[in-house]
Amino acid sequence: MLSREENETLTRVGPGTPAGELLRRYWLPVAVAGELTEKNPAKLVRILGEDLVLFRDLKGRVGLIADRCSHRGASLSYGRVEERGIACPYHGWLYDVEGSCLECPAEPAQSKFHLTVKHQGYPAQKFIGLYWTHMGPKPAPLIPKYDVWARRDGRRKIFIQPQLDCNWFQAMENSVDPAHLQILHQNTAMKGRTPVNTTRGFTDDIEQFEFYESAYGIMKKRTYKSGIVDEHPLIFPNILRQGNGTQIRVPMDDTHTKIFIVRFFPTEGGRIVEEEGDPPVEYVKAYKDPPDAVHPFTRFRMDEVQAQDHMAWETQGPLADRTHERLATSDRGVVMLREIMKREIAKVQQGLDPLGIVRDAAQDKMIDTKLEESLHGPETQHQLRIPSREARAGV
Repeated sequence: MLSREENETLTRVGPGTPAGELLRRYWLPVAVAGELTEKNPAKLVRILGEDLVLFRDLKGRVGLIADRCSHRGASLSYGRVEERGIACPYHGWLYDVEGSCLECPAEPAQSKFHLTVKHQGYPAQKFIGLYWTHMGPKPAPLIPKYDVWARRDGRRKIFIQPQLDCNWFQAMENSVDPAHLQILHQNTAMKGRTPVNTTRGFTDDIEQFEFYESAYGIMKKRTYKSGIVDEHPLIFPNILRQGNGTQIRVPMDDTHTKIFIVRFFPTEGGRIVEEEGDPPVEYVKAYKDPPDAVHPFTRFRMDEVQAQDHMAWETQGPLADRTHERLATSDRGVVMLREIMKREIAKVQQGLDPLGIVRDAAQDKMIDTKLEESLHGPETQHQLRIPSREARAGV
């Protein structure tokens, strides 16, 4: 179990918090690029406890700045998007994509007051059909070229998951918890097999679990008694690379999480895709009814892998209390993740880059996360964790 202070350190994400400052060292997706349109050029986003407005000005430049105007706090998400930036709907204060105030219309004509105003702004970069931001100190690192995101012998599709109404770290601990697959998902991820014992599920299929640290996270290795080996990573700090894709968990605040899934589908014969364009997007329907309530005032569907995962994560509570947990031998990966989190938080506090940060352009090459093995290796039960609707879409 953890002390209350340790639990707070690993989970809280607001400005100045240990985990929040760690997460601010990485590029995080904030929205689907196609959500900014000519009709709707601005979008309110919440990330790491901050309310921001993402917008595209009439010259096509994209900015991400604090939502509340520096003047009197009205929301810029209702602002008028103009050629030079976004103007507050209340008094017209105009901000460019970097947050610089360009004009305060009600001030005297010769006033230079606007030059004293610097609104909070973060860089926005488009990548694989998403807008990303880096909320940490400058200079920002590069967005890592993980194979799922960078390979050119296929196409991608984006799935936007229903909002997860709990802390981000509950989903991440699940990614180094291999034991739950054979039990929680025994009726959804096992190719129609029926377990002899529903309490044990398919636990007896497993010979052993192993974990080891890589240059970008934790590799989870599951060896079956049949000899099949399933190996895929948690990409530190907030990504699961599993099957044919990545599941990116972006904390909105301490008790809500946005999840972007990017899946890769290889072309026949390895044909290179010259211009992929923005990947198609699917918005997944809610896994619970009512969709805006939390346990125990809502009920989860249990007919899909991801719905089952959301149930397990959310019913731990909006922010799990780890002071009363009882960890067992199967939780070695969870313990390992927590220790790495503590270590990397300490590095950030010392002014160092945490695990997986890429800064050198000469080293900006595609990063192998064992995607090839997932795509073409022996098919294991765990690799079947693909929503049925995706299979029906034929992507």
